[in-house]
Amino acid sequence: MRRLGTVIAGTLLAVSLSSPTRVPAESLQPNELGRVMILEYHKIDYPENRWTRTPENFRHDLETLYSKGYRAVNLGDFLDRRIKTPKGTTPVVFTFDDSSPGQFRYVDGAGGLTIDAKSAVGILDQFSREHPDFGRAATFFVLPGASKPNRLFNQPEYEGKKLQYLVNQGYEIGNHTLWHANLGKYDEATVRTQIAEAQQWIQRLVPDYRIRTIALPHGVYPKNVDWAMRGSAKGTSYSHDAILMVAGGPAMSPFDRRFEPTRLPRIQAVEADLTFWLRYFDRNPQERFVSDGDPGTLTVPTGRADGIRREIVSQVKVIER
Repeated sequence: MRRLGTVIAGTLLAVSLSSPTRVPAESLQPNELGRVMILEYHKIDYPENRWTRTPENFRHDLETLYSKGYRAVNLGDFLDRRIKTPKGTTPVVFTFDDSSPGQFRYVDGAGGLTIDAKSAVGILDQFSREHPDFGRAATFFVLPGASKPNRLFNQPEYEGKKLQYLVNQGYEIGNHTLWHANLGKYDEATVRTQIAEAQQWIQRLVPDYRIRTIALPHGVYPKNVDWAMRGSAKGTSYSHDAILMVAGGPAMSPFDRRFEPTRLPRIQAVEADLTFWLRYFDRNPQERFVSDGDPGTLTVPTGRADGIRREIVSQVKVIER
């Protein structure tokens, strides 16, 4: 389960993330046409490598993002332009591919069944309890028909319990195909079956749950993008609001007329890539999405109003500053 990705400066040498110095919210001017980081995690485990983030480093990622004024929002809210982060803060979207065990693990101890504190869900839950203003949000792109250890977090007895917990706690579940199929290799019928059967499996465990997004295995599109966006197979219909790639840098604001939901880029959550983009936005704060704190207004830099998606202009009050 390997993906093609961007390697900053052609190396995977670990470098320290920017120091978690707090950025005062009032120091950042609102700019809701700025770009947003959609972070892409895979394994939360040991040792640290190209596709693995250790629990300690994942926790440090959250601390660094929080101190720099980033706040977690769900992918669905981002797509719907329901970005309700406080004034002066920046939304960040967390995504997890492949449903590996370290993303969500239950442990059975003296106190009964609990979520492993070193799993991604355990770390996210704990961090949100300690920092309620950070938000608790993430999308898990799962593989319901994969071989071990990637079949729905590798605890068959708790598959339903885990998916139900994610939904009940406000997290999201996304489609990643049935078993991580390279959609560029297959005909229309196979592509649609891979997507529809994945949805069937998920909805058997979480009935009526609407899956809104799909992340492409290996970042490979099918021969026709419409096959991934909507369709049906074996009696199941699916309809997605967005397709996520595996790389490409930060995403355009959903208010920006250049926003393209069928090609949403992500930033792979490895040390070099995270460090690069955190430093980039530290040095170029004018390119970062910064909330004005009011969902009823859209604040953009002076002279940038022509960059707003046309259908939005009549829906919100636009402020230039």
